[in-house]
Amino acid sequence: MTIEIYTDGAYNPALKRGGWSAVIVENGKKQSFSGMAESTSSARMEITAALEGIQHTPWGAEITVYTDSQYVYNCASQGWKRRVNLDLWQKLDAAASERKVHWQWVNGDSDNPFHQEAHNLATGAATKGETVESRPLEKQEVLPKPVPAELSHIDAEGRPRMVDVTEKADTEREAIARCEVIMLSETLMRLKQGNMPKGDVLTVAQIAGIMAAKQTPSLIPLCHPLLLGSIKVEFKIKEPDKVEITSRVKNIGKTGVEMEALTAAAVAALTIYDMCKAVDKGMRMTNLRLVRKSGGKSGTIVLEPD
Repeated sequence: MTIEIYTDGAYNPALKRGGWSAVIVENGKKQSFSGMAESTSSARMEITAALEGIQHTPWGAEITVYTDSQYVYNCASQGWKRRVNLDLWQKLDAAASERKVHWQWVNGDSDNPFHQEAHNLATGAATKGETVESRPLEKQEVLPKPVPAELSHIDAEGRPRMVDVTEKADTEREAIARCEVIMLSETLMRLKQGNMPKGDVLTVAQIAGIMAAKQTPSLIPLCHPLLLGSIKVEFKIKEPDKVEITSRVKNIGKTGVEMEALTAAAVAALTIYDMCKAVDKGMRMTNLRLVRKSGGKSGTIVLEPD
């Protein structure tokens, strides 16, 4: 069974003191750790929290580390370049190499009780010098699994509904999505040369993606109709066998444009498939995902380098 580690770091500039914490959950039981450091930084505390949490698990264990630090998440799992705190990163890499570690970003406003506990412990260590030492799991109370937040697309009777956003403020929002189409190298060469039976593949796919973003509410039942301010669909040829699609959608409104960006990327990929399938029936559309979003209550979320 996967061990869950909820981590957080904090820094009090007035006291020049930092705090870190890790809450480990395994088989319905938990244990908590926290510590403090002088003359440090918030980033170092975030890394220390993950390091301490991992080091308190057995060698070879499968672990999921939850962090609300985009810096830690992206440097640990998304290939961001590490320019500072190299001493801590070296220790973290060594600890992670001895286990199977999965990284999961979590919103800082998450109502998950374990994440809230980690936040409170880190803040307490940074502001009051309060720390929690390791305690054996068997002495901890058995905890119920966290109850997920209410699904906003489901009403009290379990029926689907469109979320009421009339009271939300209008903010500038942006979403970036990405996917790939994998094909034979010969197919990619013909695509680059414009030598396909159906014509200019990328131009048609670009138009299809833009049109698809505008039609998202017609395709996804509970999406709100939105006035979109900008839609861009771009392609990158990656030799020897891949077309990478990136869609960027912006608006000013009460709800985000993630679904519009994802739909644009997906339909652009489907169009490439349709226009090339006559010469390559083994093509694959893969790895459709949200790359970045900004605006609204949750702010900016970066899931991989843009």
